[in-house]
Amino acid sequence: MTTLTRRTFLHAMSAVCAAGPALAKSPLAVLKAAVAEQQVLPTEYPATPLWTFNGTFPGEALRIKQGDRVIRKLENTLPQSTAVHWHGIRIDNAMDGVPGLTQAAVEPGGAFDYDFAVPDAGTYWYHSHNRSTEQIARGLYGSLIVEEAEGPDVDRDIVLLLDDMRLTQTGEISEDFDSMHDKSHAGRLGNIVLTNGRMDLSYDVQRNQRLRLRLINASNARIFQLGLQGLNAWTVALDGMPLDQPQAVEGSFVIAPAQRVDLIVDVVADAGSEAFLIHFERDGGFAQVTFDVGGQDATQTRPAPSPLPPNPDHGRTDLAAATPIPLVMEGGAMGGMRGAMMGGRRMAMRELVQGGQAWALNGVAGLPEAPLVDVFQSETVRISMRNDTAFPHAMHLHGHHFREVLPDGTQGPLRDTILINRNETRDIAFVAHNPGDWLVHCHMLSHQAAGMKTWMRVQ
Repeated sequence: MTTLTRRTFLHAMSAVCAAGPALAKSPLAVLKAAVAEQQVLPTEYPATPLWTFNGTFPGEALRIKQGDRVIRKLENTLPQSTAVHWHGIRIDNAMDGVPGLTQAAVEPGGAFDYDFAVPDAGTYWYHSHNRSTEQIARGLYGSLIVEEAEGPDVDRDIVLLLDDMRLTQTGEISEDFDSMHDKSHAGRLGNIVLTNGRMDLSYDVQRNQRLRLRLINASNARIFQLGLQGLNAWTVALDGMPLDQPQAVEGSFVIAPAQRVDLIVDVVADAGSEAFLIHFERDGGFAQVTFDVGGQDATQTRPAPSPLPPNPDHGRTDLAAATPIPLVMEGGAMGGMRGAMMGGRRMAMRELVQGGQAWALNGVAGLPEAPLVDVFQSETVRISMRNDTAFPHAMHLHGHHFREVLPDGTQGPLRDTILINRNETRDIAFVAHNPGDWLVHCHMLSHQAAGMKTWMRVQ
């Protein structure tokens, strides 16, 4: 089948407006992974068969209070095994949802009980972590919002799940999940771009309203470069963790796969006009989300927002006492890697590619037998990540947040995913406070599937 281009739809979308899935105040006790259909394309096209949680795409937005427990029974009615990773939560290791490392995959017809506390308020998400290149592309993800006891002074709290999807002319998801081109290049990129599962998402707002926008990049590999028009904004949290001080948004900003950005936004566009969250591409800027300004809420804008309440302490990162760990990324197209270890033996690049592998971390393709990091609780770890490939990588650490060590020796904000561009070296540091075996991998999911993953052990 021929595939669509995003351009095919840009001029046919004006009638497709929706506010996205409703936010569930009391999430269901069962999280059912099941096949469903949803109208993703304009209505003149067929509905798209998807894999969903509880029948909706994206999955229901789960909202809970900080300190409460998430208790969900995953029921798998899909034709494949699956599991759920609760991305960004400092979670009990047994609940992290990584088949082969923290649990067995849940077979078709099977179930698994997830039960864990959420210590940190913020914007998180849940997604499949089994055959994730395919299963997330088919729709298996949703947002997990942990609400502060006292949230910021805003008129609306809006979750925006950014994604792209590769569809055929008949509205089906293109099933080339094992494309070696995707694996060895930039990853699986879609031909349509979505927000909350819609191609043309809009909200009705008022001038001088204050919004909280929770941006989540749920795509397989797309790096979103975003900007704002008719909106004044401050970044107040990254990857769920509050900034010490809100940072005014000036110009465009980038959100890599799996990253989250919380914005406090004032609507400053005139009544009767439109404001936009804009997605920039090489051939121009496009409306990712439209805000229709129907009137005026107040005569003046509010003062700049205050910081969000801090989350519990993650421990002091003592760089002087940190255990140094090198992590070298190699491989991919135009990368020059001749070979790597896999399965306990050295393989030439041609043999690796025949086995579906294209990348290596520290000379090893795929999950190694020995951990990258093996430390005791409360130790500080410093990982120096060097990208010797021709492509960017969004490196994600499970079970912990880290701080980037900046060139002047200071430390950046807490994050759980960092984008490392080609020929870059970036250091991260964190306190290994959470015991267990934790995955470390590229969240360009085709890269993970093709070898870019390792793990660490906290004893």
